[in-house]
Amino acid sequence: MVMKQTPMTEEKRAKILADMHRDEAKRKSGYRERALSLFPHVCGSCGREFSGRRLKELTVHHKDHNHHNNPPDGSNWELLCIYCHDHEHEKIIDAKYGNASSSSAKSSEPGLANPFDNLDSMMGKK
Repeated sequence: MVMKQTPMTEEKRAKILADMHRDEAKRKSGYRERALSLFPHVCGSCGREFSGRRLKELTVHHKDHNHHNNPPDGSNWELLCIYCHDHEHEKIIDAKYGNASSSSAKSSEPGLANPFDNLDSMMGKK
């Protein structure tokens, strides 16, 4: 079955164009675009440079972890690649709940499970 397309009216075309301009302006006013215009496109942790299509792998990290704290001078931001950004947030989780590999890690913490909890008792050790 072939669907018949209706021609686009000038009014519809103008609305689509206006929506595109509005979305672009909104994106450019966001903190990511501001950070990309303020800082060199380099990961603040590993030092890799990003450009072109790979620029999407560069993220904005809020140093104080408050996504509502977006000063115009960018003093709460740093650009991190997706890998270093994930690692930065893992460090916060480790600090909050303790190192998961240590025997003091608690599996009772929400969202955390330590498969080695009670391993000594299962092995017959005290």
